[in-house]
Amino acid sequence: MAELNDYQILLKPITTEKSVMATAEGKYTFEVHIRANKLQVAEAVSQIFDVDVIKVNIIKSIPKFGQWGRKRVQRKSATKKAIVTLAPGQRIDAFGV
Repeated sequence: MAELNDYQILLKPITTEKSVMATAEGKYTFEVHIRANKLQVAEAVSQIFDVDVIKVNIIKSIPKFGQWGRKRVQRKSATKKAIVTLAPGQRIDAFGV
């Protein structure tokens, strides 16, 4: 498997109401590549946004299936989210909050 670069690891920021409220505590939520691990996510965030990462939590969601006649089809693919906690006093301005 080819190594992922920083911009391939972080796919997009997640800006739901709950994740925007968590930015006040220094926690930022990103959708990340399905094969990225905590160390890769921490390194990517610190390189791209020039901040110090304290902790990374990973949340995996399983694919959702439905039925089309007798066939079982995939309606929603598996995703992975990362909640990144920054050092006190640091923030990411790209979130626009």
